[in-house]
Amino acid sequence: MIEVTHLGKRFGDNHVLRDVSLSVAKGEVIAVIGPSGSGKSTLLRCLNLLTVPDEGTVRVGDQSLTFTGKATRLPKDSVLSDFRARTGMVFQHFNLFPHMTVLGNVMEGPVTVMKQPKAQAAENARALLAKVGLLEKADAWPDQLSGGQKQRVAIARALAMEPQVMLFDEVTSALDPELVGEVLRVIQALAEEGMTMLLVTHEMSFARAVAHQVAFMRDGVILECGPARQVIDAPTEAATRAFLARFHEGRPTST
Repeated sequence: MIEVTHLGKRFGDNHVLRDVSLSVAKGEVIAVIGPSGSGKSTLLRCLNLLTVPDEGTVRVGDQSLTFTGKATRLPKDSVLSDFRARTGMVFQHFNLFPHMTVLGNVMEGPVTVMKQPKAQAAENARALLAKVGLLEKADAWPDQLSGGQKQRVAIARALAMEPQVMLFDEVTSALDPELVGEVLRVIQALAEEGMTMLLVTHEMSFARAVAHQVAFMRDGVILECGPARQVIDAPTEAATRAFLARFHEGRPTST
């Protein structure tokens, strides 16, 4: 469902991604872990072209784009919009529209981009809000919600665009600890339903329990990738072991 081949990205002299290759099968969940600044978020942003790669190939579903540095030309807007619509992305910060109700936030994409009739979009939005446990908040405003509730609305909003894959960029890192679980439960339910997902996370126990594979990144390179429990419990690379040591010390990894 997702295929990344020889992906590279620089910001000035900073080589953020270095020859990154990764594949995600349909229905598979891959967790990307690693220290801050290792290129994890940039990798996700390259998948839906919020950040344009300098080199390499990105394929989502049956649509593929190849980048060759300065010679790369992005496709016309309609093709670009179609490519981006294949990926639903949820960020660390919720980015809800403050002037719209919860229902309005979830409806906005389908009405504006997909040209859905408002009645249909509202019906679908209510179903998605029920899915994330927030139907009773449909008429609330974003500033009336907790951080965990806002993040669940953001997930519903991304799902409303009917993406083929979901990308989660450290979606719990800005939440108070007591709110993390409610968001992770929604992601776990999506995994159980067979949604293809790539998620950047520091929640190691969650990654171990839910992800099929874990990829460890450092300095713009995937140093290790394999079955989640193998990588988290018995990593082969010294850098992976050093990174995970802080999570293992005094904390059980069993579920």
